[in-house]
Amino acid sequence: MSLREITENMKLAREYALLGNYSSASVLYQGLLEQIRKYTFTVRDSSVQHRWQQLWQEINEETQHVRDIMSTLENFQLDATPVKPSNHDALEIRPAHVEQRRPAVPQKDSKPPNNRLSAAGRVQQRPSPRGHEDRSRAKGKEKKEVKEPKEGKEAAGKANNEKEKEVKKFDWTGYDKDLVEALERDIISQNPNVKWDDIADLEDPKKLLKEAVVLPMWMPDFFKGIRRPWKGVLMVGPPGTGKTLLAKAVATECRTTFFNVSSSTLTSKYRGESEKLVRLLFEMARFYAPTTIFIDEIDSMCSRRGTSEEHEASRRVKAELLVQMDGVGGASENDDPSKMVMVLAATNFPWDIDEALRRRLEKRIYIPLPSIKGRVELLRINLKELELAHDVDLDKIAEQMEGYSGADITNVCRDASLMAMRRRIEGLTPEEIRNLSRDEMHMPTTMEDFESTLRKVSKSVSAADLEKYEKWIEEFGSC
Repeated sequence: MSLREITENMKLAREYALLGNYSSASVLYQGLLEQIRKYTFTVRDSSVQHRWQQLWQEINEETQHVRDIMSTLENFQLDATPVKPSNHDALEIRPAHVEQRRPAVPQKDSKPPNNRLSAAGRVQQRPSPRGHEDRSRAKGKEKKEVKEPKEGKEAAGKANNEKEKEVKKFDWTGYDKDLVEALERDIISQNPNVKWDDIADLEDPKKLLKEAVVLPMWMPDFFKGIRRPWKGVLMVGPPGTGKTLLAKAVATECRTTFFNVSSSTLTSKYRGESEKLVRLLFEMARFYAPTTIFIDEIDSMCSRRGTSEEHEASRRVKAELLVQMDGVGGASENDDPSKMVMVLAATNFPWDIDEALRRRLEKRIYIPLPSIKGRVELLRINLKELELAHDVDLDKIAEQMEGYSGADITNVCRDASLMAMRRRIEGLTPEEIRNLSRDEMHMPTTMEDFESTLRKVSKSVSAADLEKYEKWIEEFGSC
């Protein structure tokens, strides 16, 4: 299988669709989707693979569009009734036979009869009583379209783009439309633009997330039965270590539908509505599968049950969440990894999470403070757009930041980058500050700026906190 073969098959499928041979076009489209899917698995470059995934989605939507037209035509053939010829129009016919009464177009080869995608819209309306005049105009318009296949293809592409939302629109029948729209707003449709390379260190968590989300998409035949994809992953660690950043990288790199859910999303003042929201969330996740549901600060939603402070409504929401989590993922040998739903959760207080939820989050990984190597990488990432003086030693700065979290290191870099500006405007009036040119403000950051910042910015995680995390992960961790 080659790229040329895929391209030729794509052109042929679209040509058949534009000429009205929908059954042949549907078969070609189906084979084309399978070819693209197999080819995508052989691509290792994530950016190139992402473009092939997008192409597969576009071709799938074109296929669905052709099938919709076939279904519409079949319905007209079944539902149409004979129409008596009128005095002024002896050739009046029922809609299902409009295409059959057209004069044949001479063809040199064995191409199917002339009937473009745009004709489907006209078939859906009953014939105009004006008779010959309307039909002759329609015939003239279609002949013009045959002469200009390029413009016809562009029009069909636009029609497919307009149909995109309809093809992938969740059917909210039986649910409150407002609830569906509220959850659809939590789908990340825009790219967060966080790559794996933008995250320093944390090689083990990145490897696990790739195994949990990416590999099942690449090797669906392998991840079945006992090797089914993980249903849930819990990221545990001190604040500022990169848990939410890892979730953004999953949304960017893994090409799954990504729900970013918080406790406010699933909370309602009406009795029983919060449970409905939880159920609806997982119904939509299955519809848009493969899906990743990210729940940040999950301890705020699923603290231990049975405590005196627990409210009845909160308990019902937790119960519904646990039931839905047991119903997702690949529990049988026949499950398709492309239909998987994975729950990705993050917390700073793992000891407060309910035991039943902890069991359902099958992989529990510790996101530690950055190592010396990770701190150097973090400094390089944060300072890549900043001009540094020749005396800046990143290794020495990293050694002085022992115990700092990733967020702490970012704060140090931000504060140090402002030190030169503070020196420059010191003692100036507001008018003089406004008149400073860009070149005058362009000053490199020095080693002294970093040392001065480190004396002011302290670490945010204590040794006692680290001991608690390490003890919990030693007892309940599942890396």
